[in-house]
Amino acid sequence: MPESAYRSLPSVDALLQSEEVAELVRNFSHDAVTTLARDVLGKARTKIRATGESPAVEEMIAEIAKRADRAWGSWPKPVVNATGVVLHTNLGRAPLSSKVAKAASDSASIYSDLEFNLDSGKRGSRNAHISDLLSQVSGAEAGIAVNNNASGVLLTLAAVVAADPNKTEVIVSRGEAVEIGGGFRVPDVMRQSGATLIEVGTTNRTYAADYEAAITPRTAAILKVHPSNFIVEGFTHVPELADMVAVGKKHGVPVINDLGSGCLIDTRKYGLDQEPQVQDSISDGAALTLFSGDKLLGGPQAGLIAGEKSWVDLVSKHPLARAVRIDKMTLSAIAATLVSYLKGDHEEEIPIWNSISKDESAIAATAERWRAEAGTGVVEGARSAVGGGSLPGQTIPTSVLAIEPQGSVDNFAACLRRSPVAVVARIENERVLLDPRTVMTDQDQAVIEAIKLAISQDSQ
Repeated sequence: MPESAYRSLPSVDALLQSEEVAELVRNFSHDAVTTLARDVLGKARTKIRATGESPAVEEMIAEIAKRADRAWGSWPKPVVNATGVVLHTNLGRAPLSSKVAKAASDSASIYSDLEFNLDSGKRGSRNAHISDLLSQVSGAEAGIAVNNNASGVLLTLAAVVAADPNKTEVIVSRGEAVEIGGGFRVPDVMRQSGATLIEVGTTNRTYAADYEAAITPRTAAILKVHPSNFIVEGFTHVPELADMVAVGKKHGVPVINDLGSGCLIDTRKYGLDQEPQVQDSISDGAALTLFSGDKLLGGPQAGLIAGEKSWVDLVSKHPLARAVRIDKMTLSAIAATLVSYLKGDHEEEIPIWNSISKDESAIAATAERWRAEAGTGVVEGARSAVGGGSLPGQTIPTSVLAIEPQGSVDNFAACLRRSPVAVVARIENERVLLDPRTVMTDQDQAVIEAIKLAISQDSQ
């Protein structure tokens, strides 16, 4: 049997001459497609050795096409976020508005005045425009953008401790020496920056007096870290930023405030807890305030540093600033995002705020339309999450289409993901839930078609 199975395998040339694979050869390198065909044949031989059976030729052709699409198709691939998690880290976190995306695209496809002063005709600063915008939205004297908030923290600490070799100690509350996604740990970052970590207080309670007691002639800064991805409840105390600043000013020590999420608006209007705002950090006197671009700001991945000009200048001139600087497309996207806040149209223009502010009745109506057109499921109340390391534990009321498949719930969800436009749902209590809150308006039909496809495969 194995010998006949081996003999049934097509040659590489036969696979290349099939209509679907021949199309790949016309569009891509002959050598590259040949390599894929050989790999698939190798996999087929492995299957024969293990089972004695050979895959069908059509199956091998489909596998070649699948591998080609995965390797050479556009990436990242667009998906429909029907999970109800607004800032879904695995799905690219904050999507950009069409205006912001166009600004980034325009900057990429043409020459620009990125580092050129049109008035003087001489070299300009790539950071000047962003610094002005950060000042306007936050009240800071100046600002700088780097490639993400983690590098912003690293750069800031490195610059501050390098300013005076006799001052390398940075004071942090024990409850704020945290780890965030990807194993990013504040103590590790401080070590890499050259700073010496000085922990004060306890895990659950730290007072302004604890910071003051730890200040020595070797103190370079006080670092406050907002716990944006976890909650400590119960017997707790965290000093107000203004009180920490008062301690710092008394001893000539700057306070660095790592906000993480970078919120510019009052989240309480959406039924959420108040998230610390950048403007408040600036007005409370933090020397430098650090935050992300792709969390509650709703822009591209970036680390934004705003504060007193002398400290921003110090950070900007550190050699590491060159290593963590961002490209022109991201700078353009940040600029366009900040302008939305200045115009006051962030709810309409910035997708995450459009999602968070969606009317509940409109969400329910969308879920009902999905149910009616797909012919399955029930519409019921549920909760959406902000996610993305912002407002931990905070949820918003929503309506979802809940589907209980005939077969495996995991297989049904996988079928949704295999649709022409992948739809990512969430699974709860052996049901697939699709939340309209996080689905773009022009993606409704893709959701309906994906459900229909999954139903047809579920019944087989």
